[in-house]
Amino acid sequence: MKLKLTTYNKRAVFGGVISAVVIGLGAYGLGNISGYEAKSLITSSLPGINALCNTIVLASATILALLLTLLSISSSTKSQLKDEHYKHVLLIAKIDTIVFVTAMIVFQLMNIPVTEADNVPNSWYSIIYYISLALSAILSGGLISVVLMLYNTVVSIIKIVGLGIDDHPLAHNEEDESNDE
Repeated sequence: MKLKLTTYNKRAVFGGVISAVVIGLGAYGLGNISGYEAKSLITSSLPGINALCNTIVLASATILALLLTLLSISSSTKSQLKDEHYKHVLLIAKIDTIVFVTAMIVFQLMNIPVTEADNVPNSWYSIIYYISLALSAILSGGLISVVLMLYNTVVSIIKIVGLGIDDHPLAHNEEDESNDE
């Protein structure tokens, strides 16, 4: 089953990519740094990166649990939702799971005491520093994309279920039923 990105999902992914680029450019703005500077920057930025990873893991796990609630509301409503709605939810769950697993891996990698090791060449510290900043930017952008996609899905549910809008692209209506026959 191939999932295609809708306009809403493309906007959400684009928002996440833009966020990651802006965050990455902020880090790139520091310019070239020496190995010794990078080593001290890694030491000072590590608590923040660990906190970011913890926050992303917690947010991702919470979003997965909230998706179950969203599915419960979607299935118990008298409004008929198209398969596309459930494909949206599936895509959110997949991306959220990728963000969750990636954040856990980055958290574990960032807890390796690289700055305490004596056998790491000084030239590697700047590479490690930029990689850690790039990973945090990607994780942040990924979570922003998931939240934007979730927002779009919640807005659609509110419009269809709460406000009873029948001509929403994700709601079945009489016209759809007559086309099926």
